[in-house]
Amino acid sequence: MADSGRSARGRGEPCKRARSSERDHACDEPGCEYLATTASSLTRHKRTHSGERPYACDEPGCEYRAAQVANLTAHKRTHSGERPYACDEPG
Repeated sequence: MADSGRSARGRGEPCKRARSSERDHACDEPGCEYLATTASSLTRHKRTHSGERPYACDEPGCEYRAAQVANLTAHKRTHSGERPYACDEPG
């Protein structure tokens, strides 16, 4: 079958990528040249300048706060002892 230049959907318009690789979200901190592909990545980056740590541990007596939710998730394992990535090899 010859390529007709149509999309797989057959409507004539080209298929669009689900995500842009263009870095069109720029940090506005003076002297910072960080560029992000998504607004959420830029928000996460800006916390390195502001020191904001919006994710707090809910364990009684623990004052840990994180800038990224993944860091809080890893921290919570220190309380539970959960080790989902522990090595299965003996020794």
